[in-house]
Amino acid sequence: MSRLSEALEQIDFARRYTRERVDTVPLADWFAVPAGSVSHMAWQVGHTASSEYRLCLERLRPRTAEDEVLIPDGFLKVFSRESLPAAVTGFTVEEIRAVYDRVHTRVLEELASYPDADLDLPPLKPHPLFHTRIAALRYAPLHEMIHCGQIAMIRRMLGQQPIW
Repeated sequence: MSRLSEALEQIDFARRYTRERVDTVPLADWFAVPAGSVSHMAWQVGHTASSEYRLCLERLRPRTAEDEVLIPDGFLKVFSRESLPAAVTGFTVEEIRAVYDRVHTRVLEELASYPDADLDLPPLKPHPLFHTRIAALRYAPLHEMIHCGQIAMIRRMLGQQPIW
């Protein structure tokens, strides 16, 4: 298995695992911040979509005009690393979910033919945790699983049963 295939398999595994949890939360609860929490489902899912885009596409190739349709600049800002869940406005649950799904589909489709020789190049945008494009792709599922844990906790705080 190639390095790229392995990275994409891990990215897809993390998404399938996260989606099992996301899919169980009623849309009406997505903006609810449970007592004792600091976040909600809408921010977690939007941030995961934004991060997947930034780690898997933006660091491997320049932003395109098509990317604005895929994930608008305003979406990237609302769900950035520095953003706060309380500041999420302007996007419905359905829109957030659509971006989450679109970005993941694009990553798997577009990167399936990414040149192996380019994987060892530095990312187009630097990151303190990695220095190559393949490392960006390897970090993406790790980052998603961090947020999957937060999603799992929010689910439980909303009264959902654990998923094993």
